[in-house]
Amino acid sequence: MSESVKHIIEELSKQIEDHNYNYYVVAKPVISDYEFDKMLEELIKLEKDHPEFLSPDSPSQRVGGQITKEFKTVKHKYPMLSLGNTYSEEDLTDFDDRIKKALNTDYEYVCELKYDGVAIGLTYKDGILVQAVTRGDGEKGDDVTTNVKTIKSIPIKLRGHGYPKEFEIRGEIFMPRKVFDEINKEREEIAEQPLANPRNAAAGTLKMQDSAVVAKRNLDCFLYFISSDELPYQNHFDNLKAAKHWGFKISEHMKKASDIQEIFKYLNQWDTGRHNLEFDIDGVVIKINSYEQQRILGFTAKSPRWAIAYKFKTQRVSTILESISYQVGRTGAITPVANLKPVLLAGTTVKRASLHNSDIIEKLDVRVGDTVFVEKGGEIIPKIVGVDESQRHADSPKTIYITQCPECDTALVRSEDEAKYYCPNEMGCPPQVKGKMEHFVSRRALDIDSLGAETIAQLYDAGLIKNCADIYELKKENVLKIARMAEKSVNNLLEGIKASKKVPFERVLYGIGIRHIGETTAKKLAYYFKNIDALKNASLEQLIEVGDIGETTAKSILDYFVDENNAAIIEKLKANGLQFELSDEALINSSDKLKDLTFVVSGVFSKFSRDDLKKAIEQNGGKNSGSISGKTNYVIAGENMGPEKHKKAEKLGVPIISEDDFIKMIGTDTVLNTEDILN
Repeated sequence: MSESVKHIIEELSKQIEDHNYNYYVVAKPVISDYEFDKMLEELIKLEKDHPEFLSPDSPSQRVGGQITKEFKTVKHKYPMLSLGNTYSEEDLTDFDDRIKKALNTDYEYVCELKYDGVAIGLTYKDGILVQAVTRGDGEKGDDVTTNVKTIKSIPIKLRGHGYPKEFEIRGEIFMPRKVFDEINKEREEIAEQPLANPRNAAAGTLKMQDSAVVAKRNLDCFLYFISSDELPYQNHFDNLKAAKHWGFKISEHMKKASDIQEIFKYLNQWDTGRHNLEFDIDGVVIKINSYEQQRILGFTAKSPRWAIAYKFKTQRVSTILESISYQVGRTGAITPVANLKPVLLAGTTVKRASLHNSDIIEKLDVRVGDTVFVEKGGEIIPKIVGVDESQRHADSPKTIYITQCPECDTALVRSEDEAKYYCPNEMGCPPQVKGKMEHFVSRRALDIDSLGAETIAQLYDAGLIKNCADIYELKKENVLKIARMAEKSVNNLLEGIKASKKVPFERVLYGIGIRHIGETTAKKLAYYFKNIDALKNASLEQLIEVGDIGETTAKSILDYFVDENNAAIIEKLKANGLQFELSDEALINSSDKLKDLTFVVSGVFSKFSRDDLKKAIEQNGGKNSGSISGKTNYVIAGENMGPEKHKKAEKLGVPIISEDDFIKMIGTDTVLNTEDILN
């Protein structure tokens, strides 16, 4: 029976990795997302029931869940040098002349896109990913292996054959533009500052402590350089082609060039073509193809002599600022928008640019009628970066930021610790009311497919819904009176509303739209407090005790529940059968036996996976920590516990317990004290 289960897990793992490869590397999926998710769910369940067969290279490890408090600094086996940069074709010609003079024989180049992301070095041994290290200072970088394993285009286990026993492959981790846009949309919805650009977003994501959050960010990676003592080919191009067969994502835009004119042709192609890509590039990298010729050319102190990066100039244009309008978000946040005289920028016609907040307007001293400079650069949304004051009219009035809501005329407010102004009329300001309902029915919240923004606007304008609770009291005969609402559409809508009553508590909590509460925070709050009443009655101090809940977020939660209108909506949603407490399944083995106790989990376990062990700690009221300190109550040690952690625990006098000791702790009516466990 055991061998049969082991075989099923191995076969399922192989199929899932094949589908990962087809989807993320060669972009030719052969099954639907739903079928893939079901396969992954089956694998996770089997591994949970049979943890002895859980492999560190299992595709289930891509969902994340491990917490890294500190990223270990490690020395690069091969230094990660920077490339020399240029913005001019003249410099490239000089580079080619130096190559010609030094080699005095035939040579060829490889041209590649220069990805605007985070450099990474991946080490593989016997076809298994063992370490992922950032560039750092070139000599040493941070070990981010746990987070990198969540990136689906990076193979944990290689395919095919012919790869070296041990090698390092380098590349660039990046955030696709679509993912970046989605994250910023959500951040703006919960009144958080939008991320500046995809490059910074990728860098910040890669250093997040919770790998489960990293997994949700959907980072991607192109690989572009291999180092090893036993590579199959003696040139760069062919080895990268081989790497594609091993499972790595290698750009299809890589191209050989026999002379400088072919390089110029490649540059011109991508100076315009880059705007049609789904990711950001900031230039092109040119490398000598032959390894022997690379060795002859050698290195300077900082960079290889056989490679150079050509960087595209930042896209900047000037145009006229015709007016400034103000948008109201679902949280009441006011965003000023510059309405521009249409101008061509980076291949698209730009008519609008974000001005973010009043501080930006003040800093730029931007005024209606000004000639302004607009850039894209690494930004997705065009932004105004300056004003040509020499073109300003002498009588140009200074921009005065609005004081009343442009939608409902309510006086705006601004907290000392925030950059934006807000309209406080949550229940009466139309964009806020409709925006809250749109968020409530969105895919990651209540997921009511048939109820989009247009339908919500129609129902609101008809007076049928004024808040998200009203959605559950819609009557068929009333909805049928709405324009373009046929009987089939109405039936689908009502069925979708009915089905949403089964959505679990954490998603309902996210859906009700408490300011500063995103999807991840909502889940943490749900599992910590277990029901809406406990959360509602929590004090500021109790809220701050929850991981990653700061004072601003805690105050936002308190303010939400103090409001009588919000309380009435919650009660109405409860009466309509929505889930405002964790399900029985989620509450299995839940208790407060480990309340106020902090644990560090280290090593490999036989009866729990590490993630399940941490989940058991949280379900029983305890807290997980990634590092040992004076505040740690217990270290749960499995096989191969790190010697440094063991040494630190002994030095601080922190009890080290086994997996079985922990099971006793949660399996008894009272928490065992240290003496009970150690005896």
